[in-house]
Amino acid sequence: MSLSRRLLLGAGAVTALGAGALGLGWWQVDGPGAAQPASPTRNLPRPLGEMDVTLTDHRGRRVTISDWVGRPSLVFFGFTWCPDVCPTTLSDISLWLEELGPDADRLNVALISVDPERDTPEVLADYLGYFDPRIVGVTGEPGEVARILGDFRAKAERIEDVNGDYTMNHTAGVFLFRADGSFGSIIDFHEDRRFAVPKIRRAMKKEQP
Repeated sequence: MSLSRRLLLGAGAVTALGAGALGLGWWQVDGPGAAQPASPTRNLPRPLGEMDVTLTDHRGRRVTISDWVGRPSLVFFGFTWCPDVCPTTLSDISLWLEELGPDADRLNVALISVDPERDTPEVLADYLGYFDPRIVGVTGEPGEVARILGDFRAKAERIEDVNGDYTMNHTAGVFLFRADGSFGSIIDFHEDRRFAVPKIRRAMKKEQP
């Protein structure tokens, strides 16, 4: 299936999903049989400065997560075959960046793939061409991705289907970090810009000089 077709299908499917997802908070995951853990407040992400995992971005460059300290960061977990949550969230992020204006240039903005088997840097580069160019795609070896999921206290699970293919359940909130690398908050799936953009601005006000 072509990327444009997948994005069109996702745009239609997310209408039904969105109403339910808004109440689930940052542990909402995308995929069949997805469940919400009991308490989203017990396992907050580690500070970015403590994350020494090195991955590869969509331009083929090696990226160490701790190097993001010094700028506020927006981080989202997803994958390019995601039918609804991922394209919707990336479209939302693109709109947030547009509303932030020139201030958006001070942010690190990243999609970390939970599907490294299919999401090569080249595939991510093609996929992200549909969204704001400031969004960086990041992938890596399965072990590297597992480590960064653990650092973020995020979840991803491969789900096989009857046709021998698979999809991924995954945490769907957008992680917001301050410039010093400390965790700021979560922007929930499809959160209204009236609330999402002020959250980002509050984190940006705490930038270190």
